[in-house]
Amino acid sequence: MQTLHTTLLIIGGGPGGYVTAIRAGQLGISTILVEGQSLGGTCLNIGCIPSKALIHVAEQFHQTQQHSQHSALGISVSAPTLDIGKSVEWKDGIVDRLTTGVAALLKKNKVQVIQGWAKVIDGKTVEVGDTRIQCEHLVLATGSKSVNLPMLPIGGPIISSTEALAPKSVPKRLIVVGGGYIGLELGIAYRKLGAEVSVVEAQERILPAYDAELTQPVHDELKKLGVTLYLKHSVQGFDFKSNTLQVLAPNGDTLNLETDQVLVAVGRKPNTQGWNLEALGLAMNGASIKIDHRCQTSMHNVYAIGDLSGEPMLAHRAMAQGEMVAELISGKSREFNPTAIAAVCFTDPELVVVGQTPDEARAAGLDCIVSSFPFAANGRAMTLESKSGFVRVVARRDNHVIVGWQAVGVGVSELSTAFAQSLEMGAQLEDIGGTIHAHPTLGEAVQEAALRALGHALHL
Repeated sequence: MQTLHTTLLIIGGGPGGYVTAIRAGQLGISTILVEGQSLGGTCLNIGCIPSKALIHVAEQFHQTQQHSQHSALGISVSAPTLDIGKSVEWKDGIVDRLTTGVAALLKKNKVQVIQGWAKVIDGKTVEVGDTRIQCEHLVLATGSKSVNLPMLPIGGPIISSTEALAPKSVPKRLIVVGGGYIGLELGIAYRKLGAEVSVVEAQERILPAYDAELTQPVHDELKKLGVTLYLKHSVQGFDFKSNTLQVLAPNGDTLNLETDQVLVAVGRKPNTQGWNLEALGLAMNGASIKIDHRCQTSMHNVYAIGDLSGEPMLAHRAMAQGEMVAELISGKSREFNPTAIAAVCFTDPELVVVGQTPDEARAAGLDCIVSSFPFAANGRAMTLESKSGFVRVVARRDNHVIVGWQAVGVGVSELSTAFAQSLEMGAQLEDIGGTIHAHPTLGEAVQEAALRALGHALHL
């Protein structure tokens, strides 16, 4: 067995791991990155990027179908057809370009990448096949994996998001188990691709992690698209002979729902199994590894970042943590203390939450002004044929410091940066209201929400 020595060893080549490695390389730190599958992790390969690509395909196909039937824009085309194989090939091309780019960046920054599955021996030793690696600092970045349901084992007609992102054909009927962001993003995409879609959710409404006012436009769009919702319903099992999903209704009746495929999308959990994490005996926080404000675990010089360290499980959180850890190892003084981390649902319409919602502000004992501005009064939204949704601001009543932003509507994911930036800079309502926003843009609704909170919205 050969033995390698390095200053920094990273287990996991997802967004958190590869950003840690790149920044460490920039800082001149001897770095080895171990990855068992493809660089880029879940996000680049079977998550964020491919799902957005499939959502784009679905939207383009759906819009073309609309133009073939009736278009207020005066566009008339023949009924479109879909070659899902070519769609998947296009999506895979994007993934390949991004993962190849990550590999090039790691090479550029002199990071040694070892392909294989890591086995932790102790806090300074890891084995990968017949190679032993000894390090001074160990970063754990193994990410997360889909939560499976015992009564719905993945296989055949039962699929996870991984299989849903690489379809060989579009099923006639699809049932999505889980009304969270993963289930709804993919469910809406499949509906626009032509499948009959139903969503089974145990809670009383979709996207239960967000408030009802914010999710209502998404609920309305699901109804418009013809997606059937089974709310407050729980899954009992699946009959493979008849291809029916057994679902328990609120009144106690059992429904037998016929389908061609069932997509299980009930959440994700930290990936703590299969690489001998238990050898470290780290302090845990539930299913995730417990960390401090520098992402340090209970063992000296061992760090955990990204989904492995718990919620929020977001790629951009993992990247920020990884960059910080690399700088800490280089001797810089840093800590992970963001004012807010944006959460985005790429549903139709899109949904963004940054900072505190009205309910969270109240629970924290804050007396706040809450103000919304509807996209129905925004010229740019009208030109995009999307008037539903709004921008909402939450600000302290005493000093007008903004503590939260929420938005639902077309393209609002692109507003998330401005929202997060205003919170990080401690902006007040007057700062946003007094900033000249370009016209016509969706961003004008941000300014108008602030102006309305001050009592003088201009276009409402």
